[in-house]
Amino acid sequence: MPSSFAAIRTLALAFTTTLLLQSAAGAAEVRVMISGGMTAAYQALVPEFEKATGNKVITAYGPSMGTTVNAIPVRLGRGEPADVLILVGYALDDLVKQGKAVADSKVDLVKSPIGIAVKSGAAKPDISSADAVKRALLQAKTVAYSDSASGVYVSTEMFSKLGITEAMKGKARKIPATPVGEIVARGEAEIGLQQIAELKPVAGIDIVGPLPPDLQKITVFSAGIATGSKEPEGGKALIKFLASPAARDALVKSGLDPITK
Repeated sequence: MPSSFAAIRTLALAFTTTLLLQSAAGAAEVRVMISGGMTAAYQALVPEFEKATGNKVITAYGPSMGTTVNAIPVRLGRGEPADVLILVGYALDDLVKQGKAVADSKVDLVKSPIGIAVKSGAAKPDISSADAVKRALLQAKTVAYSDSASGVYVSTEMFSKLGITEAMKGKARKIPATPVGEIVARGEAEIGLQQIAELKPVAGIDIVGPLPPDLQKITVFSAGIATGSKEPEGGKALIKFLASPAARDALVKSGLDPITK
């Protein structure tokens, strides 16, 4: 095991050295649009990237999809500038089809599982099986899910798979542009479902655990270069850094599973 850690550290140091050498060509101002699933790890990693390259990263946050004012497709639609797009993989594919992202720039970064949360101190329901999750959802008075990838799955597939679509109509609600954990922390929902990486940063909640395997839906987050990017090389360097061994610890700590090539 120590030799494995040493190898990872060596790779990370080598990558950082490469970035330092690249930065000699001149600092860039790299504009990023990113959705919530990778935000915690990204915020921990950006200072390292800036220090290594001398580049400055300017970030705009918003959902991968939807029609809220901050949603990434909406931001791009109104002409906001971007060099790097980090969002749900299939949402990035849609942007490629629309001509808003460069097709051959896509890099899959992480896998992200869905989890269940309750207010801190509340009784944690049994979620060890599909039947247990079904009982927990039926017993809860209020349920919240996101307006992004995990919520689309929960509301259009998982409820149907459990046979509770009608039962959920009166008490489950989609939360636009706000972390589901915040709704649970305020006591506005007994149970919240969202990607674990988006639940982890929220204070005032307890994460019960991931959905059981037969209900789980893994979301892949990807990065790509925006069409019309003014700093494509700086953007590619950032994507390369996020996909490197140097970023692994921060990604894992935030509840994400790095995709290795």
